[in-house]
Amino acid sequence: MTTQTSPSAAEIRSARAENAQMRDRDFAAKLNITEAQLVAAYCGAGVTQISARPDDVFPRLEILGEVMALTRNESCVIEKVGTYSHYRSGERTSLVLTPEIDLRLFLQHFAYAFAVEREGKKGLARSIQFFDSAGDAVHKVHLREASNLEAWETLVADLALAEQSDTLDVAPRTPAEGARENPEKVDILRREWAEMTDTHQFQRLCSKLKMNRLGAYRVVGEPMARKLSPDTVNPMLEAVRDQGIEVMLFVGNRGCIQIHGGPIKTLREMGPWQNILDPGFDLHLRLDHVAEVWAVNKPTKRGDAISFEAFDAEGTILFQVFGRRTDDSDSRPAWNAIVAALPSLTTELETA
Repeated sequence: MTTQTSPSAAEIRSARAENAQMRDRDFAAKLNITEAQLVAAYCGAGVTQISARPDDVFPRLEILGEVMALTRNESCVIEKVGTYSHYRSGERTSLVLTPEIDLRLFLQHFAYAFAVEREGKKGLARSIQFFDSAGDAVHKVHLREASNLEAWETLVADLALAEQSDTLDVAPRTPAEGARENPEKVDILRREWAEMTDTHQFQRLCSKLKMNRLGAYRVVGEPMARKLSPDTVNPMLEAVRDQGIEVMLFVGNRGCIQIHGGPIKTLREMGPWQNILDPGFDLHLRLDHVAEVWAVNKPTKRGDAISFEAFDAEGTILFQVFGRRTDDSDSRPAWNAIVAALPSLTTELETA
């Protein structure tokens, strides 16, 4: 029996120099290490490990000024330019609430954080990168040309850990849960689903019935959940763009959900990626990773909340889209019509 050993920090840096153009995530996978271990390998060489407690870091991000916030999962990346103000601390979940940067932070997944300085094509790039206990990226803050460098230097000095190491021990990754169904409870699910007055009640209902989001969708049936073809992603995005309506688009992972509230203006498909390339807002989605799509109707006090939700082959949610209501306009009726016009997967199969 042989035991695989991780490469040393020096070996990681040497291999990285030979693969300088690869993205961190892709290079780490190639080397069979985590992204956090890759970043840690440069501690003392442009990288400083800092406190990973959101209460320590996020209240101080506002003074950095304009930055770019990035959250991703395996198949979808969202990037928003703005400032980190209106941080709200919580016991398990904290929030950042601004028109541009809108985040939900799940605190138990913030295990490691690093301040990173790295030479790039446009000069020295600076970022703060958060990782979970398995070494996977949770959230990143990228400084921009207009960012406050003096505030950056003070933040790094104040939050640097006393012990800096270029090696990092990480926990095994938690496997994807997949769909967790409980068909015996479907009558209770349907009855209590119809009685919901807020979308946040949905997770509590699933937990009580020992299901998860995808499992509940699979068993509840219409009109609560309608299965769509994976091929409906592009028509949905194109309709939102063409009609000029505003949506709430959610992208996240176990540790962070980031939300775009507003229109979609520029779509550009490149290979397997569909891209939104708007001023201050980018999104990159692997269309070939979309395996299951649902149109979901949850009742609330302000009317039905209609969502479009995409999952990968392992049952992990990639993104969600809702219609947006603001003080100036209500895009939900137009959004609801877009979703209603998308064909059901069963209809497509029956007519094939």
